[in-house]
Amino acid sequence: MPDDKQTKFLLDEAELPTHWYNLNADLESLGVEMAPVLNPETHEPAGPADFEAIFPEALVAQEMGTERHIEIPEPVRDVYRLWRPTPLYRAHRWEEKLETPAKIFYKYEGGSPTGSHKPNTSVPQAYYNAEAGTTRLTTETGAGQWGSALSFATQMYDLECEVYMVRISYEQKPYRRVMMETWGATVTPSPSEKTQAGRDVLAKDPDTSGSLGIAISEAVERAVQDPTTKYSLGSVLNHVLLHQTVIGQEVQKQLKQAGAEQPDVLVGCTGGGSNFAGFVYPFLERHVDGAPKPRIVAVEPTATPTLTKGEFQYDFGDTAKMTPMMKMHTLGHDFVPPPIHSGGLRYHGMSPQISALLDAGVIEATSTPQIPMFESCEEFVRAEGILPAPEAGHAVWGARHEALKAKEAGDERTIVFNLCGHGHFDLSAYEDFRAGELEDFALPEEEIDESLAAVPSVE
Repeated sequence: MPDDKQTKFLLDEAELPTHWYNLNADLESLGVEMAPVLNPETHEPAGPADFEAIFPEALVAQEMGTERHIEIPEPVRDVYRLWRPTPLYRAHRWEEKLETPAKIFYKYEGGSPTGSHKPNTSVPQAYYNAEAGTTRLTTETGAGQWGSALSFATQMYDLECEVYMVRISYEQKPYRRVMMETWGATVTPSPSEKTQAGRDVLAKDPDTSGSLGIAISEAVERAVQDPTTKYSLGSVLNHVLLHQTVIGQEVQKQLKQAGAEQPDVLVGCTGGGSNFAGFVYPFLERHVDGAPKPRIVAVEPTATPTLTKGEFQYDFGDTAKMTPMMKMHTLGHDFVPPPIHSGGLRYHGMSPQISALLDAGVIEATSTPQIPMFESCEEFVRAEGILPAPEAGHAVWGARHEALKAKEAGDERTIVFNLCGHGHFDLSAYEDFRAGELEDFALPEEEIDESLAAVPSVE
């Protein structure tokens, strides 16, 4: 048994996962039914050709395939070794601060070159594109975690990178832009005058704060104009979530080291779904194979309540309606979220897989305003020393909530959460919080209703 005071649980590089886990293989066993992705014009089920205009063939095969385990190419594992495996921590000091009988563990993804979990998928996406002869990748980014991850990954494989950064985050987080540009990327605030999609939005609202849906439209438009350019997405789609499953696989080995192999509660933040899926999916695989299923809690901002207030229906992944239609929890593709500091969670939709898991009752969802989230982060950083990104702060808030419930019940449950990125580029957010200058953005129900009314009905 491990020492009860042990704080870090580490894996050797030789224990780096060799395969990604594909949830598509086990959806039926979990009682989950996935609706097909639809062509945006015909509303007929989409095939590989609908994706290959913007993604290389290998990623399209991963998106649509049902093979349970997909081997990680050695050149990808070689780059992973720069930061993986990542540590699992026991939050002893925070447990004492909360006076909870619960054991709290957190997986820390902030030690990657870009400070978050995002390179787990940017590296393989860049690799497969380079193998296919792509010369440039375009993408969107909110807070900049994804844009910086792709900027880093394209450098590993000698590709150009063009990033459309949501305008409010471009203004709030200038050092993320500098980081991307240092890796050689071109960074443009979105909406912009570079694309028709951007010009259309600016004509209607020149002062818009922007959204991930708009930035996606701009990046996709640029990709389809040049056959040597492809689009790269940091969340939502199946192949992106697949690549993140290295996280949960490592957690399982580390919990075994800690003598806590079967956790009671898993908590992750959700915007598009990538870090959450990568953290929890391997536990669903183990459940299919006969292990008990922990409670799995997704935490989102109340300012962008996709899972907790959005409709489970077909919608576009972008504002200009260029992407295929997916059945997912959505606030409507025209929805422009309030300018909260958790830029990576300001997305109108949610991964179709995660949406279907929620609809089937496999996972649960909750939300928090940003002020209680920052209060939880401040308490956490004073106990544990790591400054969470505001996105990851939602998982901190969720873990705290679960720990206090355990305290009330006198229950020694094991709580594990994914601290998916550090907040070193988010100090202006903490400054605003400490100065009392943050809003909680109560979202009018009619604003969601109006946005959803613009979504075309698909039977």
